[in-house]
Amino acid sequence: MAVVALVLGGLGVAVAVFSSKSKGKIADGVKIGSTDVGGLTPARAKAKVQDALLTPLQRPIVVKLDGRTWELTADRAKIQANVDAMVRDATDRSEEGNVLAHAWRQATGGTVDATIPAAVTYSRLAVNRFVDRIADEVAVEPKDATLKFSNTALTGSQSHEGVALNADKLKRRIKRAITTAGAGRSFTPSTATVKPKTSTADLAEQYPVVLTVDRKNFKLRLFKGLKLEKTYDVRVGQQGLETPAGIYHIQNKVVDPAWNVPYSAWTGKLAGTVVPGGTPENPLKARWLGIFDGAGIHGIDPSAYGTIGSAASHGCVGMRIDDVVELYPQVPVGAPIYID
Repeated sequence: MAVVALVLGGLGVAVAVFSSKSKGKIADGVKIGSTDVGGLTPARAKAKVQDALLTPLQRPIVVKLDGRTWELTADRAKIQANVDAMVRDATDRSEEGNVLAHAWRQATGGTVDATIPAAVTYSRLAVNRFVDRIADEVAVEPKDATLKFSNTALTGSQSHEGVALNADKLKRRIKRAITTAGAGRSFTPSTATVKPKTSTADLAEQYPVVLTVDRKNFKLRLFKGLKLEKTYDVRVGQQGLETPAGIYHIQNKVVDPAWNVPYSAWTGKLAGTVVPGGTPENPLKARWLGIFDGAGIHGIDPSAYGTIGSAASHGCVGMRIDDVVELYPQVPVGAPIYID
C-alpha cells in the first residue's frame, strides 16, 4: 500500500509539473492562418500574428497598367483582422481535454494539429468602387464604321477596336491579396479587346444596295457593295416642287402603280381621284419606288423624255421606262437613297 501510494503520489506530481508547464501557453501544432503560434503565450502569439498578418495587410493594393497607377489603401478598403479573437480561439483549442491529456501531451511532445482561420474582413463596396474606377479610366469604346454618302462615291469611316478591363478577375485577385498573408499586392490587370459592331469591312454587307440622286447633274446612281454599278439620267423636281434632299429609304415598290392624285393647283379636276395604273392618263409609268411624303422614283411617258436632264417634275425622280424597269428588281424595300 505504501508503494502504491508512493507511485500514485509521484504520478500526481508529474502530472502537476507537466500540466503547469503547458498552462498559459498555446499548444504546439496550433497555427493562426499560416503563422505557427505553438508554445507561445497569448501575448506573444498576438504580437507574432500582428507582425505576420496585419502589418503586410496595411500595405496598399497597387494596380499598374500602361504607365498609370492606382492605389487602394487599407483604410479605404476597411481592412480589419480581430487578432484577439484568433488568439482566444487558438488558446481554447489548446485547452481542450483534461489535465491528464495536457500532461501526457507535454511529456510525450505531442501536438494539437489545428489551424485557426486568419479572419480578415474588408469592404466589398470599396473594392468594387476601386475596380470600377479603374475600368472607367481604362475603357476605350469601340468605334463603329459609318457610311459617308456622296453623289459619286460611297466611302466608309475607319472602325476602331475598344478596350475593356477584366474587372471580375481583378476583384478576385484583390480579394485574395487582402485575405491571404504573403500574397502579392501589386497587379497588372488583364484587358480584353472589344470588337466594333460594324467594321469597315462590314459596310459593304450592311449596305448591299444604295441609290444616290445628284439633282444638280440629273443623275441617279446605283451602288452595289459600295461600288458604282450604273448611272442613269433622270429628271427632278422643278423650282417650288423640289425633290426633297436628304437620306431616305425606299418605302414601297409597285408595278404599274395607281396614281392617288394630290390636292394641288397643278392637278386640276383630277385632284383627290385615283387614276388606275397602266392607263394613258396615269403619269406614273411602269414602276414606282416610294421615297418620302408622296415623292418617288417612276417611269415617265416617252413623249416627255425630252425633260430628262432637267428640273421638270412635281417632286418625283423621273426615268425612262426601260431604265426604271431595269432598276426596279435590283433595289429592295429599305435600301437607302441619298439625295443631294
